[in-house]
Amino acid sequence: MADILHLAADPVELTAALVDVPSVSGEEGELADLVERSLRTQTSLEVVRSGNAVLARTNLGLPKRVVLAGHLDTVPVNDNLPSRLEDGVLHGLGTCDMKGGDAVMLNLAATTERPRHDLTFVFYDCEEVEAARNGLGRVERELRDWLDGDLAIVCEPSNAAIEAGCQGTMRIEVRTEGVRAHTARGWMGVNAIHAVGEALRRLESYQPRHVDIDGCVYREGLQAVKVEGGVAGNVVPDECVLTVNHRFAPDRSPEQAEQHLREVFEGYRVTVTDRAAGALPGLGSEAARELVAAAGGTPVAKLGWTDVARFAALGMPAVNFGPGDPTLAHTRQENVPVNQIRRCREVLRRFLNRD
Repeated sequence: MADILHLAADPVELTAALVDVPSVSGEEGELADLVERSLRTQTSLEVVRSGNAVLARTNLGLPKRVVLAGHLDTVPVNDNLPSRLEDGVLHGLGTCDMKGGDAVMLNLAATTERPRHDLTFVFYDCEEVEAARNGLGRVERELRDWLDGDLAIVCEPSNAAIEAGCQGTMRIEVRTEGVRAHTARGWMGVNAIHAVGEALRRLESYQPRHVDIDGCVYREGLQAVKVEGGVAGNVVPDECVLTVNHRFAPDRSPEQAEQHLREVFEGYRVTVTDRAAGALPGLGSEAARELVAAAGGTPVAKLGWTDVARFAALGMPAVNFGPGDPTLAHTRQENVPVNQIRRCREVLRRFLNRD
């Protein structure tokens, strides 16, 4: 591993250098050390450390502040290290999710000489695992003021286009109960697996909403993701659990989404096992309009949940903007076109610099 990252270098080379430092969730220490050391020696930013998160910011007293955030961790290695560059595409674990975005942030931290807004850069740990371990949560508890700003840009992969806000997500368990019996005398029991059939038919006929907010269309979804039940090959089952995932537009709160699901599955026992609020697009703020102008094109809805929701919960408009196709995240074939890395750097440079 290199002793230092060359932050002002081509962000494609910087992406490859980040990828080649393994940083599976919970094992980001080596990379966090490298990022911290590089920021301290190559920038004049104020730098602090929180666990395996590294934060840096300007303190110029400018009227607005923009927060740029990216996670350092990856999913487990899947025979996709080290990185390799082929025909204008950089391959390897984390190239898309999201070392390309991190590289853009680091390059901007070192090369933005005349910012029009004060800047905060947040490189955090454990995004790819359960929410309770997410480094942003620890930063919010320990260094709350470091997350304040007028706009948050989460550099998750978005095909180098602005994806505004994000969907909320909720998982529920739909549970049925029956009575055990020997299958040779099945009429003496009540089959809990059969009882879930009506719930599946409701899912099959369900028509999800398409919700337009600020010109961004959020397509909701309701999907069965798991069915558990059965005792033995000759026993009528007395319990079945159907797990359902709901992706809902950010015009609904988690409480409203839960009420909707209870209506869909009326007559069944429903338990919420996981939930997270979405984030409204927030494109009406002055800083967001400036970013949209710099990027060109038309913002689209983020169909999924990202940490923009954490910033939205703090009262900030937030968008996703980063290189890479999000459908390649977590796959063995993960890659990022180098032209997207350079486009994101140029768009953000145009947005952040006074001239």
